[in-house]
Amino acid sequence: MTNILEILGSFVKWLIDSGGYWGVIVAMAIESALIPLPSELIMPFAGALVAEGKFDFTLVSIAGAVGNVIGSWIAYAIGYVISPERVRWFVRTWGRFLLISEHEMDVTERWLKRYEDAVVFGSRLLPGVRTVVSLPCGFIKVPMIRFTVLTFLGSLIWSAFLTWVGVVMGENWNTLGPWFHAMDGIIVAVALGLGGWYVWHKIRPAAKGGHPASTTH
Repeated sequence: MTNILEILGSFVKWLIDSGGYWGVIVAMAIESALIPLPSELIMPFAGALVAEGKFDFTLVSIAGAVGNVIGSWIAYAIGYVISPERVRWFVRTWGRFLLISEHEMDVTERWLKRYEDAVVFGSRLLPGVRTVVSLPCGFIKVPMIRFTVLTFLGSLIWSAFLTWVGVVMGENWNTLGPWFHAMDGIIVAVALGLGGWYVWHKIRPAAKGGHPASTTH
């Protein structure tokens, strides 16, 4: 895994050194198009360049979000045009090479059907599902404008966070990939726990409170 991350890190460095902000856009589009190029390598390197005065923090964060939106459009289109059965077959067959699984798709699709906007936005902040979410969004035909706006906003927060981490880490930006990979499970578990707590304590009582009122007529 470490050797793969080193190779990907070298590619990211070359792409951004060569293309500047456009390199950031292309790299983040690649990630969101379900190609395994982790944003945990892309944006921290861009943040290191911010620390050196070569990039502007705001502009590079926006570039990362724009790239994510472009890549997400591609994944959304795949889910929209191709039948879910064919996509699932592809994920079962080749998903391990793209670092995605059918289980991640199933979980994301179930949550999407219940809490559409919250999932489209919040999933962009979660490792593991942040790139997968666009496929089921295409399956269930989430309105394109809403999908784009929520994806951009969630991606902007994620990009800004990783850029800030890169600013803090400076030239040690390339040590972050293995750490983020090791923390993926913990981050997802915490996020799901918080989401479950919110549903249990906020949405469920509201639903209970509305139920008796509907039976008084």
